[in-house]
Amino acid sequence: MSAVARAARSPLVIILCGCAIAALTFGPRSAAGLLLAPISDSHGWGRDVFAMSFAIQNLLWGVGQPFAGAVADRFGAVQVLMVGGLLYAAGLALMPFSSDPLAMHFSAGVLIGFGLSGASFSLVIGAFGKLLPDEWRSIGFGFGTAAGSFGQFVFTPFASALVANYGWQSTVLVFAALMLLVVPLALALAAPKASGASGPKAADQTIREALKEAFATPSYWLLVIGFFTCGFHLAFVTAHLPPYLIDKGIAPAIGGWTLALIGLFNIAGSLGSGVLAGRMPKRVLLSAIYFARGALIAAFILLPTTPATSLAFGAGIGLLWLSTIPPTSGIVATLFGTRYLTMLYGFVFFSHQVGSFFGVWLGGLLYERTGSYDLVWWIAIGLSIMSGLVNLPIRERPVARLAPAT
Repeated sequence: MSAVARAARSPLVIILCGCAIAALTFGPRSAAGLLLAPISDSHGWGRDVFAMSFAIQNLLWGVGQPFAGAVADRFGAVQVLMVGGLLYAAGLALMPFSSDPLAMHFSAGVLIGFGLSGASFSLVIGAFGKLLPDEWRSIGFGFGTAAGSFGQFVFTPFASALVANYGWQSTVLVFAALMLLVVPLALALAAPKASGASGPKAADQTIREALKEAFATPSYWLLVIGFFTCGFHLAFVTAHLPPYLIDKGIAPAIGGWTLALIGLFNIAGSLGSGVLAGRMPKRVLLSAIYFARGALIAAFILLPTTPATSLAFGAGIGLLWLSTIPPTSGIVATLFGTRYLTMLYGFVFFSHQVGSFFGVWLGGLLYERTGSYDLVWWIAIGLSIMSGLVNLPIRERPVARLAPAT
């Protein structure tokens, strides 16, 4: 192998290109809350219409994730990432021409949802699990997750400025052009066919056998159930926090900066979680994150809503935002190895996206029914407690198939 080829396969290059993809694909969707009001106002829709498009996007992202993961596990991540990036770009480009709810559901919902299933940080994390050596893997998971947050930090004020000066239509077209960068960046994540096996027994395992093994493992189901809450929180806050703050008399720019702070502080939160996940029981870390989220949300809605409390909430929830992903993906790798990590994590992530669907959809629905987001905030708190308890009984040990190898 030439020196150039070896450099292209170095862990640093893999992490940098993967993180760039994660930042690019996570950024535009994190600005959905800044687009909700302008899109609704320009079409004369209620908030529930675009909320439904965003909910469909989250649900289809989750539906497509296990299948995209299975293809990536079988043939490599490059082609999946490229197709996902192109679908994402197409969905964004069609949004300005979606003049009725059905068309918006297709562009912002179906196309972007399936695009994300093939080009999001979940595929990047799966590729990291296969391509990075053991000593790089946990920190790679943390960097891949943090990169999505960096995308949120960059894209939310960028989107706020673009919407204010050029309108939401131009904003999403700019985002569509940026998504095309995923195609060349994906080349750095090329892997040998069927790579990443954890020992000889993992190499012989079929997809059917891997799924049967996972679904027969109680700890895997606990992980799936608990991850629902993470999706509910992220999607509800992303889509509905900016209009919630506007309803409380807070300037729209504060909503943009609050989302940006979530992204900024989640860089530290994700990296810290990646480090802690290698030094303490991952189930305990997950439970602590969920309990902390519930306490923080309760404090936010019970205290007076001001610019200061809004920004403080953004910083606090940012530390907990995607910090669930390194320990969650780490538990999947611990239980089953890395051969089918992308697919098996994809099924866990499906639960996350079902939660995202309900977080966005219920936010819009209950707001239109009650004129307030209060009930949804309390649902979010109850789910925090549930997930904190569900993760504690998880057993972090390899399945019997891998036990002799470890």
